[in-house]
Amino acid sequence: MNSHQQDAEENTAAQRKYPAGVPCWIDTEQADVDAAEHFYTGLFGWTFTDAVPAAPGSYLIATLDGRDVAAIGPAASGIGAQWNTYIAVDDATAAAAQVRAAGGAVTIDPVDAGPGGRLAGCTDPAGAKFRLWQARRRLGAQLVNGPGCWNFSDLHTAEPVMAAAFYTSVFGWQFDDLGFATMIRRPGYGDHLEATVDPDIRERQSGISAPPGFEDAIAWLAPLTDGSDRWHVTFTVADRDDSVAVAEKLGATVLSSDDTEWTKAATVRDPQGAELTLSQFTPSQGR
Repeated sequence: MNSHQQDAEENTAAQRKYPAGVPCWIDTEQADVDAAEHFYTGLFGWTFTDAVPAAPGSYLIATLDGRDVAAIGPAASGIGAQWNTYIAVDDATAAAAQVRAAGGAVTIDPVDAGPGGRLAGCTDPAGAKFRLWQARRRLGAQLVNGPGCWNFSDLHTAEPVMAAAFYTSVFGWQFDDLGFATMIRRPGYGDHLEATVDPDIRERQSGISAPPGFEDAIAWLAPLTDGSDRWHVTFTVADRDDSVAVAEKLGATVLSSDDTEWTKAATVRDPQGAELTLSQFTPSQGR
């Protein structure tokens, strides 16, 4: 092994890894990639690098503090701007077969995405789109939950019972009705986080009276209020109102705003039509 290979392997070993069944990456497909880059740079302070500069089109990796947080790619003709959520799998081909067996559909057959990994595009039985990611060099988001970073992806569905059956079958998820919301857990994920990137996770969560099992939380299930079943992305921001003002100045449209016991949030539509939520964590403020 030469020194460059050793450095590369050590760098990969230091990266955040995602167990199978955990959402691991997000990207947005946009008709005008350059315009999207301008918007998200202004909103979140992201820096971009083209992952495939020699290939047709662009796939821009967004970073904060030098760590991968998301990406922007070109939208296919006739496809509106959208955010995609990727779920980690050990084998994209095998996972795609599980999706079909559980009643979902595979819209993009498993395919190599360069040296970074292997992906597949899927929909659940109600039509919500998601993607599978079999990581190689690119392991997933390396910075999460901080300002300007991915916080959660939520499943908005009119068929919660069917959704729970499907995702439990494919990924081993558990759905916990907390009364105010339904938490989606990947059992054992908290153990993984505690052993790797977040050794104080349980102590920190007990300090804010987080619900039981929150260390395993990987998503939330929300009732569908409009449109079709979909996966929706939420980003952490330091100040909801300031971030909304910036988004509007950059051409976004505010769709809704909500204050809860835990967060101050707003859902916006970016200038090309992709929807996302900006969420400020405010547990100490209460109601």
